[in-house]
Amino acid sequence: MAKNPKIEHLRALKAQARLGGGKERIEQQHQKGRLTARERIDLLLDKGSFREVDAFVTHRTSDFGLDKRKYLGDSVVTGWGTINNRLVYVFAQDFTVFGGSLGEVHAAKIVKILEMAMKNGAPVIGLNDSGGARIQEGVVSLGGYADIFLRNTLASGVIPQISVIMGPCAGGAVYSPGLTDFVFMVRGSSYMFITGPNVVKTVTHEDVSFDELGGADVHAEASGVCHVAADSEPDALFLAQKLLEYLPQNNMEDPPFVDTGDDPLRREEALDEIIPDDPGKPYDIKDVIRLVVDNGEFFEIQPAYAANIVVGFARLGGHSVGIVANQPAVLAGVLDIAASEKAARFVRFCDAFNIPLLTFVDVPGFLPGTDQEHGGIIRSGAKLLYAYCEATVPKLTVITRKAYGGAYDVMSSKHIRGDLNLAWPSAELAVMGPEGAVEIIFRKELAAAEDPEKHKAELVAEYRQKFANPYVAAARGYIDDVIEPSDTRPRLINALEMLANKRDTNPPKKHGCIPL
Repeated sequence: MAKNPKIEHLRALKAQARLGGGKERIEQQHQKGRLTARERIDLLLDKGSFREVDAFVTHRTSDFGLDKRKYLGDSVVTGWGTINNRLVYVFAQDFTVFGGSLGEVHAAKIVKILEMAMKNGAPVIGLNDSGGARIQEGVVSLGGYADIFLRNTLASGVIPQISVIMGPCAGGAVYSPGLTDFVFMVRGSSYMFITGPNVVKTVTHEDVSFDELGGADVHAEASGVCHVAADSEPDALFLAQKLLEYLPQNNMEDPPFVDTGDDPLRREEALDEIIPDDPGKPYDIKDVIRLVVDNGEFFEIQPAYAANIVVGFARLGGHSVGIVANQPAVLAGVLDIAASEKAARFVRFCDAFNIPLLTFVDVPGFLPGTDQEHGGIIRSGAKLLYAYCEATVPKLTVITRKAYGGAYDVMSSKHIRGDLNLAWPSAELAVMGPEGAVEIIFRKELAAAEDPEKHKAELVAEYRQKFANPYVAAARGYIDDVIEPSDTRPRLINALEMLANKRDTNPPKKHGCIPL
């Protein structure tokens, strides 16, 4: 049977497009320990599900000899496929073509995918590996970036957007990931910065390496730009897949229900003994979380950044939940600038995508000091307060121990529309800790006492007995119930099911003015 020459020509063109910048450049990418754009897509998506678009697109620039260097598909691979049989849109920058640099058609391909994703209500995953703007195209490339930024902004809160940084991401290129919901990075091979080490050295005389300036660990621990840091490219792609399991396709859907096989009535006796007798002694709130959630599985977000607060996703009775928890094992669980902003962003994401919020409270207050005050702790704390107040998803709160001062109000209290507020018998709800309160209330009395220290100890004990318990708040209805810690899991799952049809709205407005 004679072969159709037109079909053969089509196949040859598609094979050429699949080669990107050619075998030599692919080999160079592999020598750096990096996968190609297409290899990454194959790892990310269900086998055989990827459908490419714009494989025949080429750049339109003739300056600087570019008219003699054209590659089918240009420097980005775009299309859609499935992850666990759920539709996702994807773009993967191809470093083998012009170093993955962004020009007019590269940007247009990404814009097309973002617009398709918004129209069809499915997540977008961007695999970033780019040298930045294509200098030869000048302001056209800058315009292309801005076209993408606009779509990222319009898509925000409509569809989940995930960025996986798998190589360089510099200059204007960092703002698209910065606008997305979650940023994944790969240790040792990916970095993000506004200006590179050479410019930094010229301007500030700092001698800094790529990794020290903008590597995965720097952004995971110091800046908070990176939400998840992985040890390899396959790990990063696997973790992106795992994250999607907790998320809905878009803001009009609920997150997927998964039968985890964990008994919804399971009680955990270990929780009854987890709070130390000494109120000043720390414990790990992650131990509490793992004992409560389905199968002990907790997908933590930003684990190394602002570790005094813990955020992440889990399941309760098969339902996806977003968890926010003070961490008494780090800085006594105090709220500071970084922790407030980390939690605020997470709360707003969950609210945008209909994911119920579960808050574990053990907070002694906001961190004092000139660094915090001058750095804007008032504004940062207000962001977290704003996020909780604004959220209309089901909000469950469990006070495990301390809930002092304004931090009590902020952490999803009944007063800011908490739906079910529970407390353990170890809960302490007060304006401040016993020591500080006694020093203020009985200042004159203590000054006149024969033995001030002994008298202070007696007053502290009296104050603790009166206020270091949940019953005063429960008597006013600020706490809906005081429960045995071992009953926490079944009570929370029951509450989620009770709140399944919750309806709440905010006043009509263009948008609020969050204290940024």
